[in-house]
Amino acid sequence: MKYLHTMIRVSDPDVTVKFFELLGLKEVRRFDNEKGRFTLIFLASEEDQRIGDHRVEVELTYNWPAEDGSAETYSGGRNFGHLAYRVDNIYETCQRLMDAGVTINRPPRDGHMAFVRTPDNISIELLQDGVLEPAEPWASMPNTGDW
Repeated sequence: MKYLHTMIRVSDPDVTVKFFELLGLKEVRRFDNEKGRFTLIFLASEEDQRIGDHRVEVELTYNWPAEDGSAETYSGGRNFGHLAYRVDNIYETCQRLMDAGVTINRPPRDGHMAFVRTPDNISIELLQDGVLEPAEPWASMPNTGDW
């Protein structure tokens, strides 16, 4: 058995792809299905694009609006818990995300773990590769919302 990908449903593929690009993922392929009225977008980090003979990917599924124009919306039951990524420097990653307007829901107060959310409210856990000492402003930054 091999892990292939994780799928999340998204309401705005362009906004969500930009969010994942901020995290360091890149689009590796896209598939539009006109008959089924959906788009699949696969993303992977440089480090994870190939593991052995397969890619480890995130699949974004965008279900096109109905012919009458009404778009699908999703809440916790149709998407899931969280995705987790190991990062080289959690402080630099969180600062880059904040500078782009992303809310840090659970700051990396311990230098090890943080949580943010995608534009569709999917939780993303960021884990430090190795150990960083707690540092300001992160050490005293409060949580914002849920993660």
